[in-house]
Amino acid sequence: MSTPEEQVPELPSSTKLITTLGLVAMISGLLVVGVYEFTKPIIVENQRLATERAVFKVLPKATSRLTFKITPTGIALSDDKAEGPLIYAGYDKQLNLVGVALNAAAQGYQDTIKLLYGYQPNTGCITGFDVLKSTETPGFGTKITTDVDFLANFNCLEAKVSVATSTLAHTIKTVRHGTKTQAWEIDAISGSTITSNAIGRMLNQSGQTLHPIIMNNLTTLETAND
Repeated sequence: MSTPEEQVPELPSSTKLITTLGLVAMISGLLVVGVYEFTKPIIVENQRLATERAVFKVLPKATSRLTFKITPTGIALSDDKAEGPLIYAGYDKQLNLVGVALNAAAQGYQDTIKLLYGYQPNTGCITGFDVLKSTETPGFGTKITTDVDFLANFNCLEAKVSVATSTLAHTIKTVRHGTKTQAWEIDAISGSTITSNAIGRMLNQSGQTLHPIIMNNLTTLETAND
């Protein structure tokens, strides 16, 4: 007795498969774009608020602030959305300039570390910082915000500008723990040398670029509220 041959299901055509995959990819792309566009203003606002908090942390005497962008001829008032390095100037209740806050970044042990640090043009000192981004190993890299000896470097880390060269008078650098002898040196954290070195590099890079601009435009910063 013969048995009927099994019916083999018909496979979909390659055209249909490509069309289906294309449709799925298009929908996925639209969803990604939609989520990005929805969350973008939220992310930007959160970043602005984080910067706002950091400015007043590194400039504790400030009660108000202005943002400046760098232009081909100097600096100009701006908002926090401007591209490029920004200068956040802090003022007291009498509208006197109490310092500026600047961004700095460098590669740490695991990822890029981003800081906002306070700079006093009248003394040439870096007087503190706030970490905006860090994924360093807990207990080691994160000591930069808790280690008392390390933070003491920023009571006045010298970052003066040389009038003759329009660069920092001395290169900011991190030295081995316990060997600091100069005001522009950073005494590293024992066991966290890579992160300590990143702090020195980023502050030197930022200082070499931005501190001369600040000193050349100090009058603008001081009289911006007039």
